[in-house]
Amino acid sequence: MNGDFRFARLALLVGSLWLCMTCSLAMADKGAVFEKEDFRTVEWTELMPEADLDALMNPPDYLSEIEDGAEEDMLKSPIRGAGDPAGDRYQQALTSTEVRPEFDGQLIRIPGFVVPLDFDERQRVTRFFLVPFFGACIHVPPPPPNQIIYAESAEGFDQASLYDAFWLSGRMSTAMTENDMAVSAYAMKVMAVEVYRE
Repeated sequence: MNGDFRFARLALLVGSLWLCMTCSLAMADKGAVFEKEDFRTVEWTELMPEADLDALMNPPDYLSEIEDGAEEDMLKSPIRGAGDPAGDRYQQALTSTEVRPEFDGQLIRIPGFVVPLDFDERQRVTRFFLVPFFGACIHVPPPPPNQIIYAESAEGFDQASLYDAFWLSGRMSTAMTENDMAVSAYAMKVMAVEVYRE
């Protein structure tokens, strides 16, 4: 009888521990405290599949014949000498939604510029696109979707100027978001925002 009682207590203890561990994993980010070292610092080019990066780093020869600002210089215009756009690997890379699946669920830290989409009642940015260079999606055509991160910040943050760059830390996902401004192939739940300083 005594042995049965000890076994029952042990089983109950093991079951409770398992339940606690399961709940902890399920609530992984809720109330969790992460250190700066927990976030992998990422460069924008790392988000591109190798084939897209290679295509953009080795542009076709016909691009050197196009004058800046000419109609052929526009992203969505047919380009003189490009041949069949469906077969043009460079043009495909400019609009690629292909992602690096290994980033799904990772804690990352990345610098960029904020394109606000929504504000809270205190005029703090809560939803936005993070882009690698100033003016993307506003003054110039957007980068490829795999170079845009749709982000949400529950707390929001102040953005004094569109010229300000920020470090964002959060959990990345490979999720597509599309609106009138741009298409993004990645998304992030933001955990920390810092003004960018080199």
